[in-house]
Amino acid sequence: MIAPLGELKAQSKEPLYPKYLPHYDPLEKVEEVGPFEHDDPGHRADPKMPNLLQNATSITELSPHCGTELLGVQLTELTTEGLDELALLTAQRGCVVFRDQTYTDAGFKEQAKIASHFGPLHKHGWMPHPQDGPVEFVIVYDSKDDLRIRKSWARKSPIQFHVDQSPERQPPGLTFFCMLESPDGSGGDTIISNMGRAFERLSPSFRKRLEGLNAVHTTANPILREIRDNGNNSVLRRPITRNIHPVVTVHPVTKQKGLFVNSSYTQSIVGWDEEESDYMLKFLFDHINRGQDFSCRVRYEPGTVVVWDQRITQHSQTLDYAAGDRRHAFRLTPLANVPIPSKIEEDDGECQKDEARVMLNLC
Repeated sequence: MIAPLGELKAQSKEPLYPKYLPHYDPLEKVEEVGPFEHDDPGHRADPKMPNLLQNATSITELSPHCGTELLGVQLTELTTEGLDELALLTAQRGCVVFRDQTYTDAGFKEQAKIASHFGPLHKHGWMPHPQDGPVEFVIVYDSKDDLRIRKSWARKSPIQFHVDQSPERQPPGLTFFCMLESPDGSGGDTIISNMGRAFERLSPSFRKRLEGLNAVHTTANPILREIRDNGNNSVLRRPITRNIHPVVTVHPVTKQKGLFVNSSYTQSIVGWDEEESDYMLKFLFDHINRGQDFSCRVRYEPGTVVVWDQRITQHSQTLDYAAGDRRHAFRLTPLANVPIPSKIEEDDGECQKDEARVMLNLC
């Protein structure tokens, strides 16, 4: 349960990274990243990943279907080839966790340079950035001094699996999330879920029904919430973004199919009546939310950097730590390819097998 806003835990120290404090400017505007040709680094990667893993002292799978933790690897020391291999590993495992990273103190320029290896960096429409830092840096800050996050999630569950900025024409690929300060003790984790496995868990005939469908993704509702929560202090740097994407997509590197609808931004299924669309989307959102068996939970400490691939995962905050504890991080979000629709394949026999099993149970 989220603690009431009035029950705030006292903090005795100042923020450790004042240059990364959030800045809100209701008058600020930014230009969206226009169309671009995306050359995915994962295509260039050596499948054996010698450059990424050569200094690894420990390689741990966080769950069978999602998440790998690498110890002994520094992001700031990776070569171009090592970054290419990181793209491949993240595509395969959904997310990769690094600890004790010098990346935390590398500064705006170096941090952005590393993230930009994977694509042009997204410019957020309403979340804060550092006052004297690049607008591409999204600041995630929760403390007794800044209650915007708490206010936004008051009286409702903070568990909401989503893809960051899926309404973009070319949505995010890899995403870097760097923890500067984390709450004392447990709490404040991120749950990351594999949408490839989510799709595979559906019955064969149902999967075939989803392929070929498209859905509307829009920032309309998040922007309305920003206005509702913050009134004249709302930050609206960009107009509403709206695009249509396949319900089932294919990862450009691994060729894995995955669900590409999320409860934050997916509004409707194209060509369906409102009741039909709402019914289907609710089922898919619930299916994703219940998928603890194809997700992992990432615990943070200062110096943790998590890299995840938003083309094959969704993620959710937990916001389960004491109100007033400081949780301070930044996110850099490279954009990637136009979503690739999955092809409706010829029946592979799985549908008939399912029907045969049903008939056998009826006998």
